[in-house]
Amino acid sequence: MTPRENHLLIWTGSYTADNGGHGAGIGAIAAAPDGTLTWRGTAAKADSPSFIAVHPSLPLVYAVGESAQSVQAFRRRGEFGLEPAGEPWPAGEAACHVAVDPGGRFVAVACWGDGQVLLYELDNDGGITARFAAAPSADPYDGGRPSRAHASLMLADGRIMTTDLGHDLLRVWNYVPGHGLVLDHEVVLPKDSGPRHLVQHPDGRIFVVSEYSIEIFAARAASGTGQFELVSQGPASAANAREGDSAAEIALSPNGKFAYVGIRGSNRICVLDVDGVRGHIRPMTDFSSGGDWPRHHLVRDGWLHVAHERSHDVTTFRLDAESGLPGDIGNRLVVGSPTALVVAS
Repeated sequence: MTPRENHLLIWTGSYTADNGGHGAGIGAIAAAPDGTLTWRGTAAKADSPSFIAVHPSLPLVYAVGESAQSVQAFRRRGEFGLEPAGEPWPAGEAACHVAVDPGGRFVAVACWGDGQVLLYELDNDGGITARFAAAPSADPYDGGRPSRAHASLMLADGRIMTTDLGHDLLRVWNYVPGHGLVLDHEVVLPKDSGPRHLVQHPDGRIFVVSEYSIEIFAARAASGTGQFELVSQGPASAANAREGDSAAEIALSPNGKFAYVGIRGSNRICVLDVDGVRGHIRPMTDFSSGGDWPRHHLVRDGWLHVAHERSHDVTTFRLDAESGLPGDIGNRLVVGSPTALVVAS
């Protein structure tokens, strides 16, 4: 066995020069069982691939080009290389997130700049074959704010949920082959909360972190109707938000007992306890993320890896399985303007 055969491969998104960043494209990091990270190199040169997603069964990676307003497929080549699999497809302004259907039928792209939610159908080889724009969002409050689609999540029941940070909405969709996304229903959050990223708990609840109000909202599908309803709302931080703060990513521990939220500005990671009996989610403690502007983070194999967009590094913390709390920084890896950390298949 070579020294790297038991290492986990992590793809990194980044901001490149076209968006004021220092990255070169999609990067590759090897994560050792002891948590040590090693930079392998640039897997594929690309303009600001700020978010990436991995095909569930094929050696393919999909990346948005935030400034280029595009989405493109890349195919694995060699140990950690990627090569374009077809030409880029047009997306919307500031395309900032991409997610892949668990069945490999399509990818969904959220565009922060113009609020578009786009669906791209895939062929059996994972190539993009068609593009469909979903129905635009309407502001449920005063009607004058711009739509800011920010993320999409493939739900366990086959539906898709997207966030609209500008309109304070969760939107639930059904996929119709040959037609794209058809709106099922919407859930309205408090005005100016700014829902950003979301994750589904093993018990079916959806946890949403709000960028502006720095809260955690929980939504559950009602029995009978299947419509999601808000069931709880509370602060993401144990120490309250500070001037200039904005929340970024939310991730769960493998057992679903803990949630981790990144806050940019004061540069903290918040640890929250998830009560599986009463359904509550409660902030426990905050700790320094170890860098500047924690844009995204990954929980994997007992480790927390945090991507810092502005200090150009990824920091690693060991997580205690029982308490969910972190130890000291175990590793700091220099990476140019990292914006996403995604495990390779």
